[in-house]
Amino acid sequence: MPKDNSRADLDADDIQQLARAFFRSRILLTAYELGVFTELGDERKTSAEVASALETDPRATDRLMNALAVLALLNKEEGRFANTEAASRFLVAGRPEYMAGLMHTVNLWDSWSTLTDAVRAGTTAFERPGGEAGERRTEAFIAAMHAGASLRAERLVAMLDLDGVARVLDVGGGSGAYAMAFARARDGVTATVVDLPPVTPLTRRYVEAEGLSGKIDVVEGDANEDELPRGYDLVFMSQLLHSNSPRENEALIANGAASLNAGGRLVIQDFVVDEGRAGPPQPVIFALNMLVNTEAGDTYAEAEIGGWMEAAGLADVERIDTDFETTLIIGTTP
Repeated sequence: MPKDNSRADLDADDIQQLARAFFRSRILLTAYELGVFTELGDERKTSAEVASALETDPRATDRLMNALAVLALLNKEEGRFANTEAASRFLVAGRPEYMAGLMHTVNLWDSWSTLTDAVRAGTTAFERPGGEAGERRTEAFIAAMHAGASLRAERLVAMLDLDGVARVLDVGGGSGAYAMAFARARDGVTATVVDLPPVTPLTRRYVEAEGLSGKIDVVEGDANEDELPRGYDLVFMSQLLHSNSPRENEALIANGAASLNAGGRLVIQDFVVDEGRAGPPQPVIFALNMLVNTEAGDTYAEAEIGGWMEAAGLADVERIDTDFETTLIIGTTP
């Protein structure tokens, strides 16, 4: 693997490996997209059997599965393939730890392939599909966000003081994973999730599956265009700012602040970049994800976010760093 360039200079071999890193990624994503791991399940099959079941080319499927064995995702013995322990645990659909969010990564391949054009243009050059293809992309995106949020929502909510909090507004809440964590954290806490019309049916599905429909309302709305519901003790915005321009974020935060009761708090969770944009690595790289996927999205520094909060009339702005690469910026109504 390439060396960490914060500790040592890269040599030619490191650069070559970095340039070809997409080989391995694409092998995994193609196998995931085709359903190779799910087709194998707990069985041991020939590549021809898998190709027949998936309706793929036998020779090409054999080459793909041999490459998966080299990557330690499959085991091969006497011409038959089986999932490794890791593949069986994380890559077989229906398993408890199945990584459903990887389909979103499959979709990101398309937009990231336009990075060169985006850098030339200064904005996304990716034409987002509509219709059924667009609906599938939305569902894959929400599944990915749910998978990630579910892993950290309980820990994140535990970092916040919920004394006096009875009503939580989760803006752009997606699957409702954070809203569910707030609702479970204390007796008497209810939450409202606001998201776009294509998302809210998915939100209701996730909330109903957890048996929390009685504690969580779901409302259709565009937080960048519509007035948010009022009368909340805590407004939560997770991973929203990076999709917006600075002007949009100033308006969004003002909209959220207006939803708060006196003494209420607005909590932002996002990837926060250092002032000089030299780190941390995740926010720096994620800025390019926003370049290829949005018109004006970016990652922002603490001072920028704090300035928008102060412009919205929020005070006592504080920062809390999490252990999962995001940062919380919190402001309070006077």
